[in-house]
Amino acid sequence: MLKIYNTFTRKKDAFKPIEAGKVKMYVCGATVYDACHVGHARCVIVFDVIVRYLREIGYEVTYVRNFTDVDDKIINRANELGISTKELSEKYIKEFYEDMDALKVERATQEPKATEHIDEIIGVIQRLLEQGHAYKAGGDVFFAVETFNDYGKLSGRRLEDMQAGARVEVDERKRSPFDFVLWKEAKPGEPMWDSPWGKGRPGWHIECSAMSTHFLGNHFDIHGGGEDLIFPHHENEIAQSEGAFNEPFVNVWIHNGFVKINHEKMSKSLGNFLVIKEILKQYHAEAVRLFLLSNHYRSPIDFTDQAMVEAEAGIEKIYALMQRIEESVGPCEARATTASSQTLPPEGGGQGGGAEDLWPRFCEAMDDDFNTARAIGLVFDAVRRLNRAMDDATGAVSQEELTRLASARADLMRIGGVLGIGTEAPSDFFEHRKTDALKREAIDQAMVERLVAERTQARRRKDWARADRIRQQLAGMSIELEDRPEGTTWKVG
Repeated sequence: MLKIYNTFTRKKDAFKPIEAGKVKMYVCGATVYDACHVGHARCVIVFDVIVRYLREIGYEVTYVRNFTDVDDKIINRANELGISTKELSEKYIKEFYEDMDALKVERATQEPKATEHIDEIIGVIQRLLEQGHAYKAGGDVFFAVETFNDYGKLSGRRLEDMQAGARVEVDERKRSPFDFVLWKEAKPGEPMWDSPWGKGRPGWHIECSAMSTHFLGNHFDIHGGGEDLIFPHHENEIAQSEGAFNEPFVNVWIHNGFVKINHEKMSKSLGNFLVIKEILKQYHAEAVRLFLLSNHYRSPIDFTDQAMVEAEAGIEKIYALMQRIEESVGPCEARATTASSQTLPPEGGGQGGGAEDLWPRFCEAMDDDFNTARAIGLVFDAVRRLNRAMDDATGAVSQEELTRLASARADLMRIGGVLGIGTEAPSDFFEHRKTDALKREAIDQAMVERLVAERTQARRRKDWARADRIRQQLAGMSIELEDRPEGTTWKVG
């Protein structure tokens, strides 16, 4: 049974969708005024995996992830650059897709832009005015938090406590310092739209209420985002949506933890603001995914060079095993779509040890609040056992053992399809790794191939001294050799 930690109830609850077999989910997306960083990547990858898993276990998922393409930050940045807000937002939406495609993130069912849903936004604001939850102040419209009795129920903050210790900038037009803007009166040089209250633009919070309810209905299953959005953004969404439609907004709230950089909060002022494009110049996309999934999604995670080196090594171990299985069993035509009932026997439970019921155990981990950290541990335990089983095998491999290897690979590929790792053909992975490493280290591949061939000829002539000198020369170039019965392979160390 799938259990999810619900920020609203502050505990793990058994998941029961509103409509049997279907899940409707909304996740707050990027505000597109700058390049995406590793913090964005964590949020997007976490929910990418959640959606993949829900679909893999049989749910029909409607997944909506928005773009905020009108906002104070966007306007200020566009003005700095002397371009329109549309030109700026379109540039960074394009870059967002480039980054997320590179990270093997699947597209959401719907990916709306706030500026494409102005009519829906105005409609929700009108309902709030009619319900007595909003008021006009000049050309602006504000939400009156004191009219919503449950304000603070997501974050656990009580309005009276916040008011007692408030350090909120005073706007004399507000009835309460905690009232927030739904519609902003137009200012010169800003994007604007016609409304019943004059020309203007929407506030940030109302955008998500309008887009989520437009695509998913007034009451849906899951809403997600980074933990920094719990207050005030998601708190305000609840107040707006339930105030407008007089029914529960969301059943389950899911929030992911922060990414730190070398134990410090990521910040441009600290010079540790890591954008995805730069990270991918140094590390394989699947290593980035593996790293970001290696801690439970609700826990903080610390991005360090050492952690990424370990993630790179982990991905190579997975592909090395898959390549090894391929050499014994043959290539796999397609990713498995059903779990095997059994793979190799468990440690101490048969010849060589193995990875029994890997898919069911993976599901147990994921059913426990999408525990990818535990799931990844199961994968590497299986990799270790399978390698050992093949090391211990003597003589010709039996048909039974080949069947077990193929079954183990099917489970690993199915798991990889959920986590977004191990999705390439092993030969392609190692060839791309080699090419990238050569480029990074500025090594001439043709020269390496020539030296390897020359060493092979020296070994055939039993000129061991010459062969050793070439090996040492290549080692000095960070080239590691492996002599195998079928020939010598090499990689950049």
